[in-house]
Amino acid sequence: MRSYKTSQALFERAQHHIPGGVNSPVRAFKSVGGHPLFIKRAKGAYLYDEDGNRYIDYINSWGPMILGHAHPPVVQAIQAKAADSTSFGAPTELEIEMAELIKKMVPNVDLIRMVNSGTEACMSAIRLARGFTGRNKIIKFEGCYHGHADAFLVKAGSGLATLDIQSVPGVQSYVAQDTITVPYNNLEEVQKVVRQYGKEIAAIIIEPVGGNMGCIPPAPGFLQGLRELCTQQGIIFILDEVITGFRLTRGGAQELYRIEADLVTYGKIIGGGMPVGAFGGKKEIMERIAPLGNVYQAGTLSGNPIAMIAGYTLLNELNNTPDLYTALNEKSKLLCEGLSEILKRKGIAHTINQVGSMLSVHFGAGVVRDFESAKACDGELFNRFFHHLLQRGVYLPPSAFESWFISNALSVDDIHQTLAAVEEFEA
Repeated sequence: MRSYKTSQALFERAQHHIPGGVNSPVRAFKSVGGHPLFIKRAKGAYLYDEDGNRYIDYINSWGPMILGHAHPPVVQAIQAKAADSTSFGAPTELEIEMAELIKKMVPNVDLIRMVNSGTEACMSAIRLARGFTGRNKIIKFEGCYHGHADAFLVKAGSGLATLDIQSVPGVQSYVAQDTITVPYNNLEEVQKVVRQYGKEIAAIIIEPVGGNMGCIPPAPGFLQGLRELCTQQGIIFILDEVITGFRLTRGGAQELYRIEADLVTYGKIIGGGMPVGAFGGKKEIMERIAPLGNVYQAGTLSGNPIAMIAGYTLLNELNNTPDLYTALNEKSKLLCEGLSEILKRKGIAHTINQVGSMLSVHFGAGVVRDFESAKACDGELFNRFFHHLLQRGVYLPPSAFESWFISNALSVDDIHQTLAAVEEFEA
């Protein structure tokens, strides 16, 4: 048995100073039980905790470590740039280069604004959509998580699903009234809502691949149907690519599914894992943002030089390595096929969803295509599965409602070690 004594002591100490002992709820292990591990360092495909245990990492900082932890070119770029100061609060050429690179990789982005988190990016995109259309209501999808801004905490996935929080105190009723939630992958329900509220709806915002109720692929034609509906009704179509952007392909889900959003949001992958985000899109909409327009958005640390150089270095490598995504997909497929073969042989009912280097294992029979079907899966079995693998050096997301992420640093041998640990699991 592995020892977690140091992590346990740190968690007990943290609870005296930090709410729940953690600075983000899913880290608390409340869903799976036990106490969180405190991580000391990471390199490549591995995490190392304060007790000296090593783990094969399938979280990868919730997505952005696509090339692995402490990727040498990124670390070297950060070290060199830090010598020039960590922040200026003034424009830099690097911000322009970053914007140019993102536009090169995502052709339908005309203008882009850097911010400091995925939450800020989504919040700003919604404000912009409301300012551009003069409408107030938005449509979001059950189980999709767009950050912790008030408008998004209605039937959200991720940490809220993990902690079974049904409503959030502090979110004012009028905010909830302007947020309409519909089931993911249910185009007919969206069409009904649009018929009822069409001229009041400013935006539809969606994760093109659900990543906060497990990995949930869009049904064939679903995203295209939303795009068509938005075009017909003058609704701003927002793709939240905080997770999928630059992870599924160079151009993100827009390239993968051949669809163009009006606005798109990005998260910490554009900062090489550092706290950063961005929102961008069509020129006529983005020109409404201050100082060009009257929709106000600002941030003292937006375009922070350390985050910019880290993100630029990472994205530049993704852009110039055409075989990377093929390799990621092959590793993900190898893992998924191995998992499915073992679980079938053991007679454990399951569904494995995979899109590129995102995947999730859902225990139970039936297709998992939305939040309701994800919630119907066997959470207790997942919890035992999680702790079984943790004891054998495999670090999964500590919730059945989170996607797994593959990094290119993960080796075929790492995958075989993971599968060998699964072989020892008894339901």
